[in-house]
Amino acid sequence: MTPKLSFSTNTPKAPLALIATPGAKELTQLIDKRLIEWYKSVDTENTLQKDTFIIEATCPRFTNGDGKGMIMETVRGKDLFIICDVSNHGVTYNFLGKQIPMTPDEHFADLKRIICAANGKPERITVVMPMLYAARQHRRASRESLDCALMLHELASMGVSDIITFDAHDPRVQNAVPLMGFDNYFPTYQILKALTKRFPDVKLDKNSLMCISPDEGAMGRNVYYASVLGLDLGMFYKRRDYANVVNGRNPIIAHEYIGSPVMGMNVFVADDMIATGDSIIKLAKEIKEKGAQRVFLSATFALFTEGVDKFNKAYEEGLFDAVISTNLAYRIPELKDCEWFIEADMSKYLAYIIAAGNLNEAVSNLLDPFEKIHQLVDSINKRQQK
Repeated sequence: MTPKLSFSTNTPKAPLALIATPGAKELTQLIDKRLIEWYKSVDTENTLQKDTFIIEATCPRFTNGDGKGMIMETVRGKDLFIICDVSNHGVTYNFLGKQIPMTPDEHFADLKRIICAANGKPERITVVMPMLYAARQHRRASRESLDCALMLHELASMGVSDIITFDAHDPRVQNAVPLMGFDNYFPTYQILKALTKRFPDVKLDKNSLMCISPDEGAMGRNVYYASVLGLDLGMFYKRRDYANVVNGRNPIIAHEYIGSPVMGMNVFVADDMIATGDSIIKLAKEIKEKGAQRVFLSATFALFTEGVDKFNKAYEEGLFDAVISTNLAYRIPELKDCEWFIEADMSKYLAYIIAAGNLNEAVSNLLDPFEKIHQLVDSINKRQQK
């Protein structure tokens, strides 16, 4: 998505700098590459071009589990963007002679260590946290902690001015910090582009495609897809057993479908994350049993907390045709060998978001990809008519 940004009309807040916390280095390097290319193309006076915007930082740990944050060069006067992936359990550390995978709590602790190591010297600190820490613990149902709101309060108190995230489980959590910037983006355009690239024969019209929300909580993102593309919309209602709690959740008894018939239709399902995958596989099975032609599952974050075996089996049984997700969060290595998995690269989009922030430019055109999606639909229609 090309931003309407220019050094001739926009003044950078301060020299741009990126720091990757442990677990976000791969994504940060991709963003850095995009930023280098873009700044070279627009900075005709060569005032802010750099070979890299990344400032080296590390969070070493002692063998008893204690850690610290270290920044290897000055950040004084910088417009600092700290990128953090709290889901990356592929990062390990030595604890009492054992290699322990990092949890979201430990990633968040390292983020705070880096902010502390900056010592208040940057001109501005923005945290890029694609998957919001503790996003699933965003509201209080009984005597429970409010982890996500507490996290936002901690960042605000440490001097963070803005947070950039994607597909927040419930964006209303931003009400906890009304004076801190909170931008919640969606990978809608990138996911549709990745889908149509892999399946060029898919028509994005109501005669052959419809959207189905996996539950009431995901209605917002599916309503957006359906509204922008002009598709019919259905929904599955999760009937739960509220008398019991299993692994911190009320178990699902059944999925009840509400909506238009899916017989002969291609079906697109959008959710924020795939964790165990149990519910979305059951959903795909029910959609197929109702006569759907092809089933495309999408999620902003592909966690696959119980591996990919059950998805491989479901794919072999013909329950779904693809899972489309992003590179915003850690993907387990097994996904690279799964022919049903499609990855949408978000580094270009994130680079533009960061550039817009650095140039103090409005991001409204980046928040809503309505025009880009319609351009994509037009190009697909023209290609399919040939």
